[in-house]
Amino acid sequence: MDHKQASDRINELRSILWENSRKYYVENAPTMSDFEYDHLMRELEDLERMYPDLLTPDSPTQKVGSDLDDAPVRDSAARKEFAQYPHRYPMLSLGNTYSISEIEDFVRRAEKELGDVSFTYSCELKFDGTAICLTYRNGRLFRALTRGDGAVGDDVTENVRRIKNVPQVLSGSGWPEEFEIRGEILMPYESFERLNKEREENDEAPFANPRNAASGSLKLLDPNEVGRRGLMCTLYHVPAQSVSFPTHDAALKAAASWGLPVSAERRIVHGISEIEEYISHWDVERKFLPFATDGIVIKINELAYQSTLGYTAKSPKWAVAFKFKAEEVLTELLSIDYQVGRTGAVTPVANLAPVQLSGTVVRRATLNNEDFMKQLDIRVGDMVKVIKGGEINPKIIDVDLSQRPVIAISPVFPEFCPDCGTRLVKAEDEAKWFCPNTDGCPTQIKGKLVHFMSRKAMNVLAGDATVDQLYNLGLVRTPADLYTLSKNQLMVLDGWKERSAQRFLDSLAESRSVPFERVLHALGIRFVGETTAKSMAKHFRDIDSLASATREQLLEVEDIGDVIADSVVAYFSDPKHQEMIASLRNAGLKFSMDVTEDVSDVLAGMTIVISGNFSISRDEMKHLVEINGGKNGSSVSGKTSFLLAGSKPGPEKIRKAEALGVRIMDEAEFMAMIPASSSPAAASARVEDDPVEPTLF
Repeated sequence: MDHKQASDRINELRSILWENSRKYYVENAPTMSDFEYDHLMRELEDLERMYPDLLTPDSPTQKVGSDLDDAPVRDSAARKEFAQYPHRYPMLSLGNTYSISEIEDFVRRAEKELGDVSFTYSCELKFDGTAICLTYRNGRLFRALTRGDGAVGDDVTENVRRIKNVPQVLSGSGWPEEFEIRGEILMPYESFERLNKEREENDEAPFANPRNAASGSLKLLDPNEVGRRGLMCTLYHVPAQSVSFPTHDAALKAAASWGLPVSAERRIVHGISEIEEYISHWDVERKFLPFATDGIVIKINELAYQSTLGYTAKSPKWAVAFKFKAEEVLTELLSIDYQVGRTGAVTPVANLAPVQLSGTVVRRATLNNEDFMKQLDIRVGDMVKVIKGGEINPKIIDVDLSQRPVIAISPVFPEFCPDCGTRLVKAEDEAKWFCPNTDGCPTQIKGKLVHFMSRKAMNVLAGDATVDQLYNLGLVRTPADLYTLSKNQLMVLDGWKERSAQRFLDSLAESRSVPFERVLHALGIRFVGETTAKSMAKHFRDIDSLASATREQLLEVEDIGDVIADSVVAYFSDPKHQEMIASLRNAGLKFSMDVTEDVSDVLAGMTIVISGNFSISRDEMKHLVEINGGKNGSSVSGKTSFLLAGSKPGPEKIRKAEALGVRIMDEAEFMAMIPASSSPAAASARVEDDPVEPTLF
C-alpha cells in the first residue's frame, strides 16, 4: 500500500468509525458488532503507525466516543437537551483486545516499565451499559454526568436520583468532602424484556439490547419514567486524584462501606496465570448473571504505579479490557418460514429450538436469502451455530455437519408468494426473490401502511398492531382510506376507547401539514428513501411534474440513477397509484412545495453542520439551510463548508472544525448571509398573511 492508498483508506476508516460511534453512543442504534468495530479501529491504528504523518488529532484513535450530539433520539419520551458540565478528570476509554496473548503483552510491559517492584492486578467484569460519573459533596449526591466526549458530559442528575440502588446520602463515615466515583448504568435482562414487551404493545420499536435500552432510558424527559424502567448502577472506579488510598481495591472497599453499589465480582491477583484463570471462569459464569457483560477489565491495583504508567491520548496505560468473543450456541433448526416485506422481498427465517444466548432466549434468526441458504447447505433438522452480531440480532453462521440427522430435509425456496400466491420474481443482479403483486399482497399492503404512518413519513400515531386490525376489519386498504375513518369505526378496535381514537384522528389531521418531500417518502416508492424523496421534491416542485417526468428527466436529479428512475416511472404509470394520489390530494395532503421554499441559492454547493442552541429550533435552522440551497451535514469533515455554532455547541464538533480548518460561523453571521425573506420574522409574517386551517391539536 503506497502513501496515497494509505491516506484514502485512513479517511475511509475514520468516516466509518465516527459514523458507527455516533450510532452507538448517540442514537443507541448500532449497526456494527463490537468485534467488527474494534477490528476496523485496529486497522486504523496500524496504518497510522505505518504513516505517522497521516495521524491527526481528530482521529478516532485519539478521541473517545461521544454521546453529545444534537441528533434526534429514538425514544419518543427522551429529552433533546441537557445542561453540560466539564468533567473534573477526563473520562477516557479503555484499550481492548480479544487475544490472551495481548493481555500477556500488557503484563510484560507493565512489569518492564515498573521495574523490580511488587504489585498486583484488579480483575473486574466489563459491564455492558452506559458510563456514568457521580459526584458526592458533603455526603450527598451532587451531580451525575454521562461520559459525553470525555471532557464534557450531560447532566442527568435528576434521572439518576430515580435509580433505586444509587444512594442520595452516603452512610458510614470517612468519606471526603467531595469526590467522584464512576461506573455504568445497566438494565437487567428482566427489566429489558418487560420494557420491550410494553413497547411492542404500544406500537413502539423495541430496543435492540439492554445497553441501548439503558442509554436511551437515562436521557428521558420524565425522571419518574426513568425510575420505572428498572435501571441499576454498578460502580468500579474512583479517580486517584479524588481520594487518598494506596490501592484501587482499598478505594472501592471504602466506597462500598459508604453504601455505594460497588461491583463485588472483582478479584485481586498476582500475575498472568491468575488473570487467565479469572477470564476463563467468567467466560462461562457470565451467562448466568442477571445483566449483560462483554469482557474483563484488568487494572494495576496500586494507585502510585497507575500514576507512573500514565495515559495515552484516549486510554490509561495501566488498564486494558479483554473482550469476550460473541457468544455462540448450537441449537436445532426446526423449520423455515418465508416472510414477505413491504417491498415484496421474501426473506427466509429460521425457527429454532429455544436457546439462551447473551441473556435472552432466541427462537428465530434470519437466513438472508436463497443463496445464503445454499452456501450453508442448511437443512431442517440440522444443528446450527447461532451468534448475536454485537449482541443485537441473532445470526446463523454455520451448520454442524457432524450432527446432521439422516432425516434432515433440504429446504425448497418457494416459487409462489407465501401470502398471496403470486409467482415470485428475481432480477439478475439481485439476491432476493420478490412478490410482484405490490398492491394486492396483504403483507405488502400492511407494510406500506405502516411505512406511510411512520415518524419520518406522515407521523401518524399507529403501528403494526393497529394496521393489522384496520386491515383485518376491511377498514383500510390504501393510505387514502385512513383519511375516511370515523371515530365510531375506530372504537371497534380491540382496546380502543374514545381517547385513543381521538388521538389517532388528531394525528391524521396534523399529518395534513406534513411537507411535500415527506409525503413523497411516505408513498413507499421502491428505492426512494428519505433523502431521494427530498431531492425529487425540490427538483420537480409538485407531484404532477414528477409524475409526468421522463426517465431522462429523472436522471438529471441528484442522487437518482437508473434503478431509481425506472422505479419512479413504473410507480406513476400505474393507474391504481394515480387514483390513490388523487384521493390523498382530496384528503388535503401537500403535493407541492410551499411557496416559501427555496428562497435562494446562496448556499448552493455548501454542506453546513449545525450544533448548539439558536433563537429558533434546530429543525427550523436546518430548513433555512435547505431553502437557501445548502445541504445539512451530520458531522464535521474536510468537506464541511462551515460549522454553524449556536450557544453550547458540541465541544467535539468545535475541536474537529478547528483541527480541520473549517470555518465556525455564529447565528448572526449566518442570518446576514441569507436573504431577509427567509428569516424567521419573514416566515411569521407570511403565515399571518396567509393563515392555514387549524388542526385538531
